[in-house]
Amino acid sequence: MGIFQRIFQKEDLERYLQKDSHFERTLSAVDLIALGIGAVIGTGIFILPGTVAATKAGPGIILSFVLAAIVCAVAAMCYSEFASVLPIAGSAYSYGNIVYGEMIGWIIGWALVLEYVLAVATVAVGWAAYFNSFIAGFGLKLPKAITGSFDPAHGTYINVVAILIVCLIAWIIDTGLKTSIRLNNIIVVVKLAIIVLFLLVGSFYVKPSNWTPFAPFGGMGILKGAAVVFFAYLGFDAVSSSAAEVKNAKRNMPIGIIGTLVICTIFYILVSGILTGMVSYKQLNVDDAVAFALQLVHQNFVAGIISIGALAGMFTMMVTMIYSSSRLLYSIGRDGLLPRFLGKIDKHHAPKNAMLTVTIVISILGGLVPLDQLANLVNIGTLIAFAFVSFGILLLRRNPKLNQIKGFRVPLYPALPVISGLLCLFMMTQLSKETWLASLAWFVLGLIIYFGYGIRHSRMNKTDD
Repeated sequence: MGIFQRIFQKEDLERYLQKDSHFERTLSAVDLIALGIGAVIGTGIFILPGTVAATKAGPGIILSFVLAAIVCAVAAMCYSEFASVLPIAGSAYSYGNIVYGEMIGWIIGWALVLEYVLAVATVAVGWAAYFNSFIAGFGLKLPKAITGSFDPAHGTYINVVAILIVCLIAWIIDTGLKTSIRLNNIIVVVKLAIIVLFLLVGSFYVKPSNWTPFAPFGGMGILKGAAVVFFAYLGFDAVSSSAAEVKNAKRNMPIGIIGTLVICTIFYILVSGILTGMVSYKQLNVDDAVAFALQLVHQNFVAGIISIGALAGMFTMMVTMIYSSSRLLYSIGRDGLLPRFLGKIDKHHAPKNAMLTVTIVISILGGLVPLDQLANLVNIGTLIAFAFVSFGILLLRRNPKLNQIKGFRVPLYPALPVISGLLCLFMMTQLSKETWLASLAWFVLGLIIYFGYGIRHSRMNKTDD
């Protein structure tokens, strides 16, 4: 087989179903929605509406969230069709192997590794900062040397709290999926309850005059706001990583993905409306907009509770992303493109080796590496996966064997998948040159690994161990 034929050889769905049969199907639609909300609604809901309203959209931030949700909804429908027709682990990576071929699948998988690992490492650092601030309120303080990345010039050597929270979450997930999902569901409920508390308290201090002018930066300001808040929705795609562990995946996967997006959109719109109604948008360019607004109306106790909501938001985001990244790494190891020990399932029906590897990598990044410049790479990794998934619907429908499988279908085919893919490409053009250069280096490294190791160890279409 020639090299060109080899890298574009497509995977067989039946082999994936056979390999993934070792997983227990325990997740319901409610569990999936909780995973999705856990990933999507993090600290951004307490910060992003304020800063974007102040600098780009004014009270029109409400429409910015609606426009961004529409863009995400089209991509979410494409993910839902894939997850419904192909209920396998690995999300967009596995879909790519089946409809595009091995090399494109690897590129998508490498992009998702970038998204998941950097997202968790970045949020772990944020969680540690919030935690240190929280305990400082009780007069407790950790030594400076263990509260930041390796930066001897500024007196920090390791971020112990960031490492510990990653290890704790990985341990919780590894002890049993049912237990970790139950805990995640409880914390998601707590997080949403805190957001509802803000909505109820804040509604008493709304002044309609603060909503005028509604679009002080014009229509372009609302569009620019949409481009920024688009990234507040990222994370719903992680739900598709769990397809191999979902009961009645054909029904529950679309409910989980689309349900996540609907609920998150409602909360983003409500928070934006109340926030810009409480305080003039001109005052909201601060790091803690929701807490700031509550303090202005002398609700300091509720503002304190918001910090607990921020911790809960980051915690559930890390649960979903660590869980998803371990399933992604399992899928790549299952296929031989990374060392095969990553693709092993233990007696508890969990990819223990993949989980351990993910935990070590994220702990090193979160504990030692400054992530300010790397955070934007999360966005480009996500958008690359979105674009491939969107255009991949065209190939999925053209495959006679796969097209016979009943499941969710994207409406207005082929227009919506094409529009979704083009919108993702447009969003990528909005990213900085530095982000593009860094991502280029990442993908060059990925291709070196693929041609140096993956292509020689690939298990494409092989069923034996």
